[in-house]
Amino acid sequence: MNTKKIVTLVTVIVCHALSFAQITDSEKDSIYIQQVEKHKHTAKVLHAEPLFIDLIRDLGARKGEKEWNVGLSLTDNLKFDSYEALIEYEWAPIDRLGLEIELPFTFYSAINGTEKFTVPSNQLNSIKMAVQWSFFVNVPMATSMAVGYINELELSDFRSFGKPLIKGNVYNPFFVVAKRWGNNFHSLVYTGPKVEHSFATNKLHTTYDINTSFHYMISGTRNFIGIEFNKTIKDSAFDMILRPQMRLDIAENLLIGIVAGIPVSRENERLSSFIRLIWEPKHHKH
Repeated sequence: MNTKKIVTLVTVIVCHALSFAQITDSEKDSIYIQQVEKHKHTAKVLHAEPLFIDLIRDLGARKGEKEWNVGLSLTDNLKFDSYEALIEYEWAPIDRLGLEIELPFTFYSAINGTEKFTVPSNQLNSIKMAVQWSFFVNVPMATSMAVGYINELELSDFRSFGKPLIKGNVYNPFFVVAKRWGNNFHSLVYTGPKVEHSFATNKLHTTYDINTSFHYMISGTRNFIGIEFNKTIKDSAFDMILRPQMRLDIAENLLIGIVAGIPVSRENERLSSFIRLIWEPKHHKH
């Protein structure tokens, strides 16, 4: 009789614990989403932001938000490896408006006996400045839309630095639409043309990017796993790179993003990797 009572009691406790755990996960999702979206004056929807093609501040950014990014990547090409590094600062001077400045560097290393003179020169690629305006933010629909523009002043490599200093410009308007499905699933489309203007020849060359991403955000956290599909249409040719990724919250206001690059249709590029450190300084809510 005592044994039956003990078994019954244990069963009740286990069932209660499982039920409590399920409720807790659900509550965590709701609490975290409310922390992001609940605001007296400014609506904002929680979205998972892709790690490789990142946005200019969050969609629906609120005044005072800011963020520092440091990125490091390695790409395995056929004749040389390329190492890329970026330093990026983004901030929101007013509600729904994001601004950004970025300095991307590239360094090269010969492999497989490749002659050094055939390897591109190291360089500060450009000075990138960007703006993004979230014109549609709908909390009940869990949907946001934005338009933006990136201006990229292209610099000469270190071998010929200053001759000239600025060799061209890239004009890059873009459009973003993001949707959260329930509490955990996120989708986003980022698309727009890139128009490269060579100052030496005064010629324009246009490519078109279509970047889609899908993420699953872990309950009650900022951690997620997902994938980006980075697609480029260039001279009637189509290239795509798959970028599986994950983001981890490693300390207060500090996250790390880890990305792998798998080219689908590029002949001269093989696997790549990318790491992004994200630091969000605290800001005073208005």
